[in-house]
Amino acid sequence: MSHIKEYIDRVTRGYERYIEYVRRNPAATAQLESTVRTLSYLIAGRFTDSHELSELVYSASNLLVLFNDSILRKGLRCAFTVSLSQQRLLTWLSVLECVEVFLEMGAGKLWGEVGRWLVIGLIQIFKAIFRLVLLLWYKSGIQTSPPIIPLDRGAEFVGEDDGNREQQEDSCFVGQRSGRVIRPLGSAPSLQNRLWGAPTQRKRRSSLNGEKLHSKPTQLNLQQTIAESVYIGRPLVHLLSLGLCGKQSWKPWLLSGVLELSSFAVLSDTKFQNRWEKAEMKRRTFLLLYYLLRSPFYDKFSEEKILFLLRLLADHIPGIGLVARPLMGYLPTWQKIYFYNWG
Repeated sequence: MSHIKEYIDRVTRGYERYIEYVRRNPAATAQLESTVRTLSYLIAGRFTDSHELSELVYSASNLLVLFNDSILRKGLRCAFTVSLSQQRLLTWLSVLECVEVFLEMGAGKLWGEVGRWLVIGLIQIFKAIFRLVLLLWYKSGIQTSPPIIPLDRGAEFVGEDDGNREQQEDSCFVGQRSGRVIRPLGSAPSLQNRLWGAPTQRKRRSSLNGEKLHSKPTQLNLQQTIAESVYIGRPLVHLLSLGLCGKQSWKPWLLSGVLELSSFAVLSDTKFQNRWEKAEMKRRTFLLLYYLLRSPFYDKFSEEKILFLLRLLADHIPGIGLVARPLMGYLPTWQKIYFYNWG
């Protein structure tokens, strides 16, 4: 028992040291996260089962970002303004989105196609339930992806020196006719720390994450709520129609497209008040292009044209082949993963 207690104490001390390190070094933590994510790209395609390992490392990097952000929010005292139960729902939804691709690939490797589709169905059911609860019960407005927007480390964190500079810049003089901002001699920083930029350039910028934490979502009326519910339920409808009609049928593709376009047509007319809501609508606009890469449209029309274009660029433009040829090799694998295409 004494050995177990000693081991637990070591783990606890290590955990506390890591928390302290993250709070003191947010920039270094961001570099660590980027390094882990870059490692996942380097692993892909190198050896047998490299795609599964690459996705595992990529999922781990996303979970690391989520965990580190939770530590930094506590340090900044900018925790969620929502209730604890809603915060837990958002966290679990974020975790599901981080690991869904790896779970799909792992299930296919262990249990075959039946197990893979079972895991896909369960993940989509849980995601739909969580989002509907957030929408209908907590009135959280349109659902973003990711549910918890990662912290902008450059916007959210300002060192003590920067904080002092910002306080000094509040006393700057603004010319009435020219509008030029002039820093008083007494508020200028030391020569070693001087950046020689205009005072207005040092103002702290806001971030989508900070805005989402401290602003209320735009309230949706009945029609807009139904449109958002249709968007949330679209993956389940697509899965059901896919099981009934088969992978090569056009009906699942058309039904999913009609539902998504109908939802988008209603929500695009909404006067959203927050930048993070507008950013989510832009993301959904871009995702409509994914229908060009989704089967059976991709198999019938897009595949030959995309491969021809990539091959043309790789053969005639120096340097492009370093990206285009691996992309051509990865497209078949990308097509096989449900959450890459339809998630």
